[in-house]
Amino acid sequence: MSEHYEVVIIGGGAAGLNAALVLGRSKRNVLVLDENKARNNVTKASHGFLTRDGVKPEEFKEMGIGEIKAYPSVSYIESKVTSLHKDSGLFHIHGDGQNYTADRVIVATGMKDELPDIKGVDLVYGTSVFHCPYCDGWERREEPLAVFGNDPGILDYVKLIYNWSQDLMIFTNGPAEITSEEKEDLKQHGVALIEETVRELVSEDGYLKHVVTESDEVYDRSGGFILETSESQSFPLHEYFDIEFTDMGGYYTKDGCETLVDGLYVIGDSRHGFSGLLKAASEGYELAVALNHELAVNAWDRKG
Repeated sequence: MSEHYEVVIIGGGAAGLNAALVLGRSKRNVLVLDENKARNNVTKASHGFLTRDGVKPEEFKEMGIGEIKAYPSVSYIESKVTSLHKDSGLFHIHGDGQNYTADRVIVATGMKDELPDIKGVDLVYGTSVFHCPYCDGWERREEPLAVFGNDPGILDYVKLIYNWSQDLMIFTNGPAEITSEEKEDLKQHGVALIEETVRELVSEDGYLKHVVTESDEVYDRSGGFILETSESQSFPLHEYFDIEFTDMGGYYTKDGCETLVDGLYVIGDSRHGFSGLLKAASEGYELAVALNHELAVNAWDRKG
């Protein structure tokens, strides 16, 4: 037997929980299925969300789950979705031995990061080395920082990090993929370019201390940023439906977050690659308002 819901939301981050909150307040029968493996679990605090600046990700989530549970038509289950398909106008969802059906499905599972192959990077990521400077640049301001990455567009990223600290070293882990003019530009701004292979990041309790290269050179750095974390989708929606990726690695949607599959929506990082808590929550709100309006109009018309 399958339990039926008007909307099943896969993913319990800011986007999914805010959609559930608004739908619950609209008296919609909603289920949130959440694997509880959020991308930001590695971080100590989340930033840039008004009234919640500096909140721990787990505290933010606990508050969100507590708020949606105040609405009797909303259910939250920690579960990994292992099957999703559409048949006869209904979505069929399977997770952890349970079956569910839904009129509509919202995918809000976000992305997962793949860190560079550098010894010790996993020990510092989320504590003193990060990807998003808007999330963590303030806490690393004026510190001696390392920038890790090698891409023709790395100079733009360095210019951004330079806003928070001008004590920068770039570690390209091999020959830099930038022009001689760009190398000179870095030099003029006092930014050191280290093209040697990085052997190891030495840290203590997650805080970066030294960057060691293959020639045994040791560079003292207290934090840093990674240009590219090779993020990929946390939920393999493309394995269940013929949905393409955008240039940012998100799932392609039409206007209004709907995919080319009627009734299937994607929001948050799953759609954009990276959106941040505030934008993700806002998108969940906007989609929930649109869905409730559509459902309300349909119910009205059926009684006409």
